[in-house]
Amino acid sequence: IQLVESGGGVVEHGGSLRLACAASGFAFSDVDMTWVRQAPGKRPEWICTISTDGGRTYYASLGKGRFTISRDNTKNLLYLQMESLKPEDTALYYCAREPSTERNNWGQGTQVTVSS
Repeated sequence: IQLVESGGGVVEHGGSLRLACAASGFAFSDVDMTWVRQAPGKRPEWICTISTDGGRTYYASLGKGRFTISRDNTKNLLYLQMESLKPEDTALYYCAREPSTERNNWGQGTQVTVSS
């Protein structure tokens, strides 16, 4: 499988970013997809998950109300729209196919840095 994240960068406190993840090598529309992040020196944090058809979404409290997960099964793309970013959101952001407990199911990540 291949998962390639993009869209990271440096943004000011309160700013927005939209991450994308291009998926290939598996039946994207048949798999729930997840975003995970990891800050330096910290354990990975689950952010959100979306069902195969996009009809169900689940969020950790860290992103609820600020982050929105979506997908385009016609293009094999997964998205994470992030609003009202805070310095504590600074991390490497990964997309993952389920089961996301298996590290082999993650992409390489895209860095998000929020300046204070």
